[in-house]
Amino acid sequence: MSGTSTRVPQQERSRATQARLLEATVACLVEHGWSGTTTTVIANRAGVSRGAQLHHYPTKAALVTAAVAHLAERRAEELRVEAKALPAGPQRLDRVVDLLAAAFTGPLFIAALELWVAARTDHELRTALVPLEARLGREMHRLTVALLEVDERQPGVREAVQATLDLLRGLGVANLLNDDSARRTALLTAWKRQLTELLTP
Repeated sequence: MSGTSTRVPQQERSRATQARLLEATVACLVEHGWSGTTTTVIANRAGVSRGAQLHHYPTKAALVTAAVAHLAERRAEELRVEAKALPAGPQRLDRVVDLLAAAFTGPLFIAALELWVAARTDHELRTALVPLEARLGREMHRLTVALLEVDERQPGVREAVQATLDLLRGLGVANLLNDDSARRTALLTAWKRQLTELLTP
């Protein structure tokens, strides 16, 4: 009995340590970029010993990809919760696009962008990141289909959903260096009209 009760708090402490490391990793990527995000900096920010960090994530690539996956899953869950308050009818599409647009300007998107650029020349990071991004891309696509309440078996729906995600990703990149909100709003308004036509049977 005592062995079991000892293991449970230990597992909880281990999960808490991992969560602090993952949150600290994303914060460091946003603040310092890939080059300034070292495992030592992350461990210090998380208040975790270097040994504990290495125990959970032996390499920087393992740590940063786990952090992006963790935050992406959390953000997807937040989107599902927010979706419950979405209106029915024509207003729903507007709100869904706005929710997704916000996802492509937040900390997760900035952190992921840092990794995409670094992975171009870092083989270890690229090897870890490519399958993760493929999985996250599929999950975001499925989530978007669910949020829009459309049937992907209908001709053109899959392409319209993917075009929406690609547009929002591009607008997120454009927004990084300066406030592009006026042009962004105009583009999104025009795209919402086109998307409504594309998704209407």
